[in-house]
Amino acid sequence: MNKQFLSFTSIVLLALLLVISLSAGTQAANDRPPNIVFMFADDLGYGDLGCYGHPYAKTPVLDQLAEEGTRFTQFYVTGVTCNPSRTGLMTGLFPARFPKYAADFGFGGRLTITELLKERGYRTGHFGKWHIGPDDSDGTYGIDTVKTIGKSRDRSAGRDTDLYSAAIEFIRENKNEPFYVNVWGHATHFPVNTPAELADQFKDVTVDRKDFSPTMQHKFDECLKIGGNLDESMRQYLGDVYQIDLNVGRILKVLDELGLRENTIVVFSSDHGPAPVILGKKGAREFSNNMLGYAGKFRGGKHEQYEGGTRVPFIIRWPDKVKADRVDTTNVCSFVDWLPTLCSIAGIEELPSQLDGEDVSDIWLGGDRQRTKPLFWKSSSTGSTPAIRVGKWKLHLPRKQRDRPELYDLSLDPSEGNNVAEAHPEVVGRLGKSLQAWVAELPANYEKAKER
Repeated sequence: MNKQFLSFTSIVLLALLLVISLSAGTQAANDRPPNIVFMFADDLGYGDLGCYGHPYAKTPVLDQLAEEGTRFTQFYVTGVTCNPSRTGLMTGLFPARFPKYAADFGFGGRLTITELLKERGYRTGHFGKWHIGPDDSDGTYGIDTVKTIGKSRDRSAGRDTDLYSAAIEFIRENKNEPFYVNVWGHATHFPVNTPAELADQFKDVTVDRKDFSPTMQHKFDECLKIGGNLDESMRQYLGDVYQIDLNVGRILKVLDELGLRENTIVVFSSDHGPAPVILGKKGAREFSNNMLGYAGKFRGGKHEQYEGGTRVPFIIRWPDKVKADRVDTTNVCSFVDWLPTLCSIAGIEELPSQLDGEDVSDIWLGGDRQRTKPLFWKSSSTGSTPAIRVGKWKLHLPRKQRDRPELYDLSLDPSEGNNVAEAHPEVVGRLGKSLQAWVAELPANYEKAKER
């Protein structure tokens, strides 16, 4: 056979093999599930970011993240203190279902989102606050790398800098495979004691109480009652929020440097509403006057099941998947949906048999619909007051026998200032029946560690 023909044939075969190889590589890249970076603030209020309406905050990175993705205005946590909130998102179950307090005993064998992603081939990491069980060693809950890092050694850069640095190192080390990482900061949990380098960014801030909603005025009164100065306390708090923004910027910069922006889901949120000013019998606890977290127009905060305690900022970016520069004001989502939603996105089909959350990936990606499951809140204490949200309605059962139920139409009264229970007895009856049926499913008794 002609040598020239053989040579030509060889070239054609090599070219075909190259095309097949490139196609296979492209297909493999397309099949790779997205990375997930989840940044969780502690006690940050719904209204503490510029993009959520704070009159003085400087949060340019998070504001830009919201422009590049979707910002939700009806996103909820599963608990109004630190551990219950984290329990719900890790397991897809309302925390009141656990007979043993998860901060002391762990999740009792319940599957977690990190275990499911680990089985899917993800590298998993956790950096910062833990508060989800007694064991924080590597491998717990399927998390490859666990570093429960406290306040940064160099506080001038903010108290969360070290834990963000550790998360960045994890991202760099695992850039070539899908990864999931919890970056759980300490700001703005008590105490807020911000270094001058950060507080001075707000040295020109002078508090005008009229810039804030009526629901914030009691905090200002309490700050003054314990001898605080509103301007100085606000500068302290804003400086702590500002360091969160700076650290989020570091994460986003690294994702860009590594070429990971397009295939990474970035989420920023808070574990519940802002902490109260702490009033003591013998005077205030030190730095308590600096606890000026803002829940916007919503009533309540940390420890309370009103909207100020349960509704949080939620920003998500996933280029070309999640709509950019979108504000979702209609859909109701919760961190109880975190597990089933991420499993859907990652292609995980075998889920735990019992889940309280639902797959809201369609909503994340721009869809509009009513959620199919109600949202419940109740502390892990026998006899504590439960609450439920279904559609536009939110019902709080009475605290005591002589008290009345509280019903609010959140479409008209998001601040929960007008109890319409007497005007809508049929709604109270219907939601109350659902709420009592759910409470009947819960443990009769709860156990916490004897020494806390």
